[in-house]
Amino acid sequence: MRKLLFFLLLFIYNYVLAENKHSDECVILLHGIGDGKVSMLKLEKAISDAGFDTYNVGYPAFGKKIEKIAEEELDIAIKNVKDYKKIHIVSHSMGGIITRYYLKYHQLPEGSRIVMLSPPNNGSEIADYFEDSKIYHLFYGDAGLQLTTDNEIFLKLPKLNYEIGVIAGNKSTNPFFSKLLPGKDDGRVAVESTYLSEMKDFVIIPTTHLFIKYNQEAAEQTIYFLKNGKFTHEKK
Repeated sequence: MRKLLFFLLLFIYNYVLAENKHSDECVILLHGIGDGKVSMLKLEKAISDAGFDTYNVGYPAFGKKIEKIAEEELDIAIKNVKDYKKIHIVSHSMGGIITRYYLKYHQLPEGSRIVMLSPPNNGSEIADYFEDSKIYHLFYGDAGLQLTTDNEIFLKLPKLNYEIGVIAGNKSTNPFFSKLLPGKDDGRVAVESTYLSEMKDFVIIPTTHLFIKYNQEAAEQTIYFLKNGKFTHEKK
């Protein structure tokens, strides 16, 4: 009975999705750890207003490792939009690591692009500092412990053959955290930790880790990359 109900709901969802399809390109939005899909709503609206269909993914990080989130939550989302010609992904923070792990075993349609906002692509010294904290583990679960700079998950992630744009923030309102991070940072992740060797383009925006997903410039750069495969570096 439960299986029948599940497939019925899935059928209804896919029907509704098809009825509301306005573009042949869909953008998956994937939030960061300790956050929720509501945090991506402003960015989602901007992307939708730019002409893309969107799918905002919510996932519980507590009790799940990055691998499980990728193979369950993200996999289901992408299967639900599999009929699109292009499936782009826009992620915030740990959402970028989930994306990288997912693409280790799966592929997106040709021409799909990826934009990562403040991704800890090389881990975070904040996670290093709180690694043995029970409170940290209580709030961020097993996935949070995987964000340490020496975690093996980063060694296992292959280079991705997609057009990838990385947007980093360099403003912090947390001086304690910033002392733990090398060089410029956004209060959670060092700018240098966001680097990805295979990224096609990179841009830094004066905003914090938590607010980059609400930042107007970040939204504009995200949309520009989705459309052009590069950021605009013209000074305003």
